[in-house]
Amino acid sequence: MAPGHSGSLQVEIVKLRSNKGIIRLCLTTDPKNFPDCKGANAVKHSVPATTTRINFEGLPPGTYGLAVIHDENGNSKLDTVLGMPKEGFGFSNNPGIGFGPPKFKSTSFTVGATVEHQQVRMKYLL
Repeated sequence: MAPGHSGSLQVEIVKLRSNKGIIRLCLTTDPKNFPDCKGANAVKHSVPATTTRINFEGLPPGTYGLAVIHDENGNSKLDTVLGMPKEGFGFSNNPGIGFGPPKFKSTSFTVGATVEHQQVRMKYLL
């Protein structure tokens, strides 16, 4: 990709439990900001849960990780019970889930000259 050009990412969210609330997305190139988007080099985006296709335009080329939360009650956080998520979550590349979120490396993908596509399958534990 020539300098000054940007890439695109098309995200499709599948297996939502309901269309209530908000889908919250965290897209970052920095493993330290994953999956919470708490620093620089991160893009936060929220859409109604009725929106299952989200486009990110103008992304600098690089390696990204994507985390998704289905915030069904709209309180801007992932609700938990005894440390287990009560609401849905998902990640780019749909890695297996153990204790805690996956590592950035297992969710990473490259944005470059072509449009990158990611289908994120939501998971619900409770």
